[in-house]
Amino acid sequence: MASSHGTVDDTTLRRSGHHVQDSHNELYILFSEQQKNMINTSNMSSAVSAVSAVSAGLVGDQMAGTPYELDALDARLLLLLTDEPRIGVLECSRRLGVARGTVQARLDRLTERGVLGGFPPELDLAALGYGLTAFATMEIAQGQRQQVARALAVIDEVCEVHATTGQGDLFVRMVARSNADLQRVIDEVVAVPGVRRTSTSIALSSPVGPRVRPLLERALPETSGRQK
Repeated sequence: MASSHGTVDDTTLRRSGHHVQDSHNELYILFSEQQKNMINTSNMSSAVSAVSAVSAGLVGDQMAGTPYELDALDARLLLLLTDEPRIGVLECSRRLGVARGTVQARLDRLTERGVLGGFPPELDLAALGYGLTAFATMEIAQGQRQQVARALAVIDEVCEVHATTGQGDLFVRMVARSNADLQRVIDEVVAVPGVRRTSTSIALSSPVGPRVRPLLERALPETSGRQK
C-alpha cells in the first residue's frame, strides 16, 4: 500500500500463492511522489456542451479515412472551448468576432466530421479514491484479441484498451485504490481467457497529460501569438 509519502511497498503486492512477478504477470514497482489520475476531458453546459470533447483528442474524420483540415477560425474556436469548456455560443461569437450563426455552423460541422465527440466531465479519479494508475502490455492468444477486449471492458477499473504493434497485442490503462487493490485488478485481467502474458507498470506521475493545444495552434497564423 502507498505510504503517506506516496512511495510504494512491493511487499503489499503479494497475495498468497501468487507473486506479482510470476511468469504470467511481471509487475514493475515504481516509487511515486504522488499519484493523480486525471481524465482530461472537459464538461460544458448549455446548448454547446458537446464541444468540449476536443480535450480528449482530435479524432478528425479518420474513421472515414479523410482528415479534417482545420482553418484558423476552427482552431481559435477549439482553443477557446478547450480553455473554457463551459462557454456558450453567444460568448464564443463575441470573443471570436463572428456571428453566432457562424459559430453554431462551425460546431455542427466539427461534430459531423467527427472532430468533436462525446462530452464526459473532467474527473479526478484520485479524488474518488483511485490513486494508482497502471499500464499493462498484454500478449493475447492468436485470434482472441476481440474477445479479450470485450472481457476487459467488463472490468470496472480498466479505463482504456488499445490494440498495438510490437511485442504486445493490447495496451491497457487501469486504476486502483491501493497496491493490494491493483493486485486484485491484475488477477482479474490475467484470468481473462485468451490472455497469455501481461507486463504491468505503475505510473509515477504524468508530466505531460492528454493535450491538443499544440496541434490546434498549428492551424493559426504565425502572427496570432502561439503559445510555446
